Amino acid sequence: MPFLDWVNKAQAQRVSADVPYHLLQFESAHGDAAAENLLIQGDNLLALKALLPFYRGRVKCIYIDPPYNTQSAFEHYDDKLEHSQWLSMMWPRLVLLRELLAEDGSIWVSIDDREAHYLKVLLDEVFGRWNFLVDVSWQRKYSVSNNFKGIASIVDRILCYGKSDQFRPNLLPRTDESIARYSNPDDDPRGPWKAVDYLNQATPEKRPNLCYPIRNHFTNEEIKNTSKAWKYEPKVHEQHVAENRLWWGVSGQNRTPALKLFLSDVRNGMTPHNWWPHEEVGHTDEAKKESIALFGANMVFDTPKPERLIARILQISTQPADLVLDSFLGSATTAAAAHKMGRRYIGIEMGGHAVTHCLPRLQKVIAGEQGGISGTVGWQGGGGFRFHTLGEPVFDADGGIHPSVRFTALAAYLWHFETGDPASQVFASPLLGVHEGTAFYLLYNGILGDRRPAGGNVLTSNVLADLDALLHHAGPRVIYGETTRLGEARLREAAITFKQIPYDIKAR
Repeated sequence: MPFLDWVNKAQAQRVSADVPYHLLQFESAHGDAAAENLLIQGDNLLALKALLPFYRGRVKCIYIDPPYNTQSAFEHYDDKLEHSQWLSMMWPRLVLLRELLAEDGSIWVSIDDREAHYLKVLLDEVFGRWNFLVDVSWQRKYSVSNNFKGIASIVDRILCYGKSDQFRPNLLPRTDESIARYSNPDDDPRGPWKAVDYLNQATPEKRPNLCYPIRNHFTNEEIKNTSKAWKYEPKVHEQHVAENRLWWGVSGQNRTPALKLFLSDVRNGMTPHNWWPHEEVGHTDEAKKESIALFGANMVFDTPKPERLIARILQISTQPADLVLDSFLGSATTAAAAHKMGRRYIGIEMGGHAVTHCLPRLQKVIAGEQGGISGTVGWQGGGGFRFHTLGEPVFDADGGIHPSVRFTALAAYLWHFETGDPASQVFASPLLGVHEGTAFYLLYNGILGDRRPAGGNVLTSNVLADLDALLHHAGPRVIYGETTRLGEARLREAAITFKQIPYDIKAR
């Protein structure tokens, strides 16, 4: 498999591991305070790393619309990155996004045709070429100026990858146009149907097993293959005859039959394909009109996407209550569409428009804003989200724990470090859980109620008895604490591996 190489690639490959974990600082709640939706303001690289201990492997769909590196002057993004810098910017973010993605999840990346080929090879390397699903062409423009000199580009690309072969796309709802292809000219009681060609493209010489005489029961004429074979073997054809599925035309005089394909027999939906015309998913003018309605003409985001486009992606890749992530949130189109469609979401935006665009837009969604897809999905308002900013690093350069780190946060990080799994609970006791036969404990912040200096954070015989009271575990145990008063022999006897805070964390 080919790989891209660029200046400082080796450094870019280390960034995702080297970037520090940060706390997420709660700022405000909007609407339903219990809702699991998050809006995060801050560097998306740091925010993605901060999410790992809590959301690794849990995100069903990721959509990102990163800067295209087009040398265009966009106000809200630095879209003039030198090519190597752009690749170095994308690599660690894609690595972290992959870690957050569920095994049956998918990632969708918008890009234009100038950078699409480089991004495709980059995504091949991060997600695996075998996990490539589709290259969608979205018709972002519906007209071209006659004054344009050259060959106009009217599409953007959306590259889609699965985390693994477990991804299964949903069918799309049938459109009125697709249903109109079915009719019932002979008043068949089985309902509307459409005629499907009965002939194969192969010649009789190539498919002799599909060459046999069939009889037109209207004319009693025997029809033989001449230039093409039939599509179906004789036994299948006999079944079609028995089920009255052959159509010989209104008068019964057609030279070859067609097969009746009933609307009731087809799947309850349409197979998605990779051509998305503007009539189905919107265009950039539609997106800008949505933006003007939300923010006014003076605050239009430069590169908005229409809500219908995001809705199409979510229809294919998610179910209600699934978790959606957008780490280049822009004007919050992904979050707004996900909210209206009953998906949970995490949106990350770095610039000031996290406050000027994203926050007010989602507040309007809660209030029942009727733009975009609201009418289609029947949106009337409700729900909520929490707004966070990036806080301090969890660990300093020397491995020390920042004073603002509480027990629940440190417990989540240690559980993630030890097991590779995200935290699935709010930790409220020293026992973090049991993973593959090993029990993990944390003594920190006086979690046992002893808040004297070093009191409840030191492993002593009494503290060990308290831990045994929480869970009688006969297997190996890993205990994090400030220090231990138990000797090596006692630790071995109790099958305990003691790890000292912060030094044994720094090694992570």
